[in-house]
Amino acid sequence: MGHIRIGAGGWDYFIIPSGDRLKAYSLAFDFVEVNSTYYRLPSPSAIASWRRRVSPGFEFSVRCQRDLAELHRFELTPQTLRIIDSMEKTCRYLKATVLTILVPKALVGEIELASKLNNFLSTTSFGETRIAIEFRGSDPTEDTLKILQDHDAVHSVDLSTQDPKVDSSILYSRLFGKGKENIYEFDDNELQDIATKASGPKFDQSILAFHGVRMYGDAARLKTFLTSGKFPSATGQVGLGSLGEVLGEDARFPTTKSQLVEEQGWKLYDKSGEERARAREVLEKLPEGTYPTLDNVLASLKRTVL
Repeated sequence: MGHIRIGAGGWDYFIIPSGDRLKAYSLAFDFVEVNSTYYRLPSPSAIASWRRRVSPGFEFSVRCQRDLAELHRFELTPQTLRIIDSMEKTCRYLKATVLTILVPKALVGEIELASKLNNFLSTTSFGETRIAIEFRGSDPTEDTLKILQDHDAVHSVDLSTQDPKVDSSILYSRLFGKGKENIYEFDDNELQDIATKASGPKFDQSILAFHGVRMYGDAARLKTFLTSGKFPSATGQVGLGSLGEVLGEDARFPTTKSQLVEEQGWKLYDKSGEERARAREVLEKLPEGTYPTLDNVLASLKRTVL
């Protein structure tokens, strides 16, 4: 089994009372995906600051500035060459293992994509940094996948919903889950399945980048499972006490059953000390109606579920 690195898409939302969020993040995880580079080219001072604030063994991956694929469609224009130069310098300074490039849905369907990618990958080098390509919205053609294989590029997928279709010694997965707009929390079975796939003997290294509203918690729970063989509790209580703790985070009242199911059903609570379950399973058993407070919800569930 190769080495598995676990982290998330950025450190800006890693909430701490005060201080350096990246430094604090790096004490919890050994890898981060830099997302800000997708929106703008980074300054040399920012890159130097990122590297300086973490330990030598901490690993970065870098998202390629989006205009390379979205606007210029891999054509080697002066603007594209400027992006490539910036990304190469960023990856080299950070010693990034992977540079991820997102291919938008509109470009995935273009018949010329395979030839454009072939020309780009044939003439572009990022040193020791591997290129990972993610296809958004639809599946690439066999010709496109063959280009990735020919140039030793990584097929980046969400391992919770699909498997890579290109053989590679590196697995790079950006994990979003099955929710809408990244609103999702991975349950124990899903995380265990991800761990099993990432532990495959064909991978020398697997890199798992969690995204979405629970990305730090998801990453931490999987890391705990890989080191201890057990998943940590989601809350400090069990049963309805745990559900109440989860709903109490941000549920708005008064509310209806359908609103609770839609807005809160994706969350996990501790059904018992050893088992997590999705809030949806219990909330769907609520009688129809409007609930003025959280206590009203819990009282109704106590009567109908227990």
